[in-house]
Amino acid sequence: MTRAYWPLLLGLAAMWGASYLFIKVGVEGGLPPGPMMAARSLLAGVLLAAYLVATTGLPRARSAVAAAWWPCVVLGALNAAIPFWLVAWGEQHIDSGIAAVAQASVPIFSILVGLRFLRHERIGPLRLAGVGVGFVGVGVLAGVDPGGGWWAVAGTLAVVLASVFYASAGIYGQLRIQAVPGPVLATGSMLASAVMLLPLAALDLPDTDPTAWAIVSLLALTIGGTAAAQLVLFRVLRLYGARKLSLVTYLMPGFALGYGALFLDEPVTAATVGALALILLGVALGSGALRPRRRPVEATAK
Repeated sequence: MTRAYWPLLLGLAAMWGASYLFIKVGVEGGLPPGPMMAARSLLAGVLLAAYLVATTGLPRARSAVAAAWWPCVVLGALNAAIPFWLVAWGEQHIDSGIAAVAQASVPIFSILVGLRFLRHERIGPLRLAGVGVGFVGVGVLAGVDPGGGWWAVAGTLAVVLASVFYASAGIYGQLRIQAVPGPVLATGSMLASAVMLLPLAALDLPDTDPTAWAIVSLLALTIGGTAAAQLVLFRVLRLYGARKLSLVTYLMPGFALGYGALFLDEPVTAATVGALALILLGVALGSGALRPRRRPVEATAK
């Protein structure tokens, strides 16, 4: 493993962790989920397209995206449009740190979706126990003293549902689109997501002008949390593989909780920390990262 691994991973966790802060500032500043996520997808798609054209040339970029149009549409739905909107809707009712903790359940759902579509991968009792522990953590997060009542429960569950779509996108990518370059998928999926979200944006236009901080947060979310993060994501994936990339799951909620406490005065409760610990323990068990040591078999004298 080279020295670049940890800076890249920490940078990705910091960018993704900040996304929940920017979304929270945006929805509280007058940007409804539909318009905000449509603008996020469109602007990120344009930035990524510019990067793709700059690195490969316009003809190659255009032909590459056109050739991968169907995977881009599928990923645009599973990995962007639907979960983007669900997280933004959920953050109307819950703190940004809570949303990040709920999003840490993505690997748990990856295991469950993999039971159906990755039958060659072995799922032993320990990994299934990890899934159970992870769901207990989700239950603690959603059901223990939700500050906003039932709306807070609904908001938490919306983010958990977004995790199901993110997990499904990962499985789809593993099975169907390994040969397509990452920047091509990132560009095409963001543009496809923007098209899908336009009807929601049109139906949910803001009643008043968004605040300046909401606009700044949208730009930061687009540039840092989406376009730049996509490029870092695919770089880590190409250099180190999916297993090394999955460690970002353990780092991202800590960044998000810190951002929320520091900039939004969001409380970090014992229930939230306990839920995070249970979810991450479930992820560690379910992914095989945590397993009991086997005692070495002593050689018998002959």
